[in-house]
Amino acid sequence: MKELSEDPDLIMELDKLILDKQYYSISEVAAMFKVNTSLIRYWENEFDILQPKKNRKGDRLFRQEDIQHLKLIYHLLRERKYTIEGAKQKLKEDHKLAARNFEMVQALLKVRGFLTELKDQL
Repeated sequence: MKELSEDPDLIMELDKLILDKQYYSISEVAAMFKVNTSLIRYWENEFDILQPKKNRKGDRLFRQEDIQHLKLIYHLLRERKYTIEGAKQKLKEDHKLAARNFEMVQALLKVRGFLTELKDQL
């Protein structure tokens, strides 16, 4: 089993990735988040907002929208240290607010990175 990823910069790395495909396989998505495919399937069962398409064979096909939902779930579970139940409750209470807060945190992290880079250049 892979180690749990505690990389705080993972979401920033994912933001830099160019998502040029319409659909991504579960193995590609798991590699993006540095987790096992079983964890992605588990999150799919636990969180209603995550609903990838499935082909006739039953393979999951993740759209860019699904990857955005996974980023939010990853942020709540791994970075904010919510429990599964806590993250579900947070998303149930106000999904838009949780997504907006996540976007704000990401924007602030980008500004912080820029300022740190600028400081190092001085």
